Amino acid sequence: MKCIIVDDEPLAISVLNSYCDDIAFLEVMGVFTNPLEAMDFLVTQQIDLVFSDIEMPQINGLEFIRTLENKPLFVFTTAYQKYAIDGFELNAVDYLVKPIPFVRFVKAVNRAKETYELKNRKDESNNVVSAGGDNAAKDDFMFVKSEYGNIKIEFENIKYVQGLKDYLKIHIKGPSNKPILTLMSFKEMETKIPQNQFLRVHRSFIVNLNYIDSIQRSKIVIDDIRIPIGESYKSEFLKRVGL
Repeated sequence: MKCIIVDDEPLAISVLNSYCDDIAFLEVMGVFTNPLEAMDFLVTQQIDLVFSDIEMPQINGLEFIRTLENKPLFVFTTAYQKYAIDGFELNAVDYLVKPIPFVRFVKAVNRAKETYELKNRKDESNNVVSAGGDNAAKDDFMFVKSEYGNIKIEFENIKYVQGLKDYLKIHIKGPSNKPILTLMSFKEMETKIPQNQFLRVHRSFIVNLNYIDSIQRSKIVIDDIRIPIGESYKSEFLKRVGL
């Protein structure tokens, strides 16, 4: 994976450089003390991973990442824990607090590698589907980003999806029944899930038709949870369930 380091502290750059040298699949293509120079570099170079400090004099790391149109994967490296939520909302692969132990660095770059390979497999799969049409094989699972990890979810285990502002809450079948919170839009979710199994029934809900226990007036019941049916979705829903 081709990477760059963006940090205004020479010691931090030296540490990250030495760490990268010890990781066989990382290749440092450049180091920058000024994020504006890194921005110019990224316009012309294909980079897979960015290690970025947050508090820098010219422009902070959060603003730096926000300005990038085609964002590479990125890991924040900072002395401040207070930006962790901002990092999560920007979909950072990981958030490393200085001084960074090598073992923690390895965990972060392995996570980046998994995300990178997953994205490449997904792109290849999409190409196969485009070439093969409806006869091309489709996965029966998806990966979603939750906190700083990517979680595999099988479609058959998703009961329903609930929208919460910028996040989705995925309610799944399992020992704990603990929902998964992910930063994703309904539009993106709808491109991932099989359309013959799921249906949007409200501006804030998508349901797995296989888990519907009953329909009561304008409510869908799943595990004693009553999910509203929006007026604009009602006709399509009733048609799908044969009512």
